[in-house]
Amino acid sequence: MNLPNKITMFRIIMIPFFIIAMSVNFQAHEIIAVIIFVVAAVSDAVDGHLARSRNLITDFGKFMDPLADKLLTSSAFICLVELHYIPSWIVIIIIAREFAITGLRTLAANNGTVIAASKWGKAKTMSQMIAIVALLLYNWPVCQFSVLGVFGNIMIYVALVLTLISGIDYFRLNTGVFKTM
Repeated sequence: MNLPNKITMFRIIMIPFFIIAMSVNFQAHEIIAVIIFVVAAVSDAVDGHLARSRNLITDFGKFMDPLADKLLTSSAFICLVELHYIPSWIVIIIIAREFAITGLRTLAANNGTVIAASKWGKAKTMSQMIAIVALLLYNWPVCQFSVLGVFGNIMIYVALVLTLISGIDYFRLNTGVFKTM
């Protein structure tokens, strides 16, 4: 397993620790949750950069990197819904899109095709991560600036729009996957 793929797996391993930090009330749990999420989110950029710059792109990475992102962001969104920071209907739409694209990738993989992340998909993931970090920071006792709350709420809707656009784009570009059924 190459370094970018190890970083992707590390991101997946960090998710339960993030969930614990979000869910269990102990001293500095909010700070720990934000740090874990930011490290995991940055690791996404690092593994992608390393894979491209060192020509270490693999089918495993093309499949697992987006899956790791989906697991991380979905976990964060569910925690944010539980804490009443964002509406559940937005998270339901976002997670439904994630399942749909994962299903599309699985069907494509069964036909020997790997669907890599698109520019729209990367923009969607970036907007989701920015929204999550803004909302997590807004609720820190030392960072309760109304601008972060407004920014986080705006970014949730930006993420929702990019989620829908990228989902439609994936299906539009990969209609051939259904022709073999």
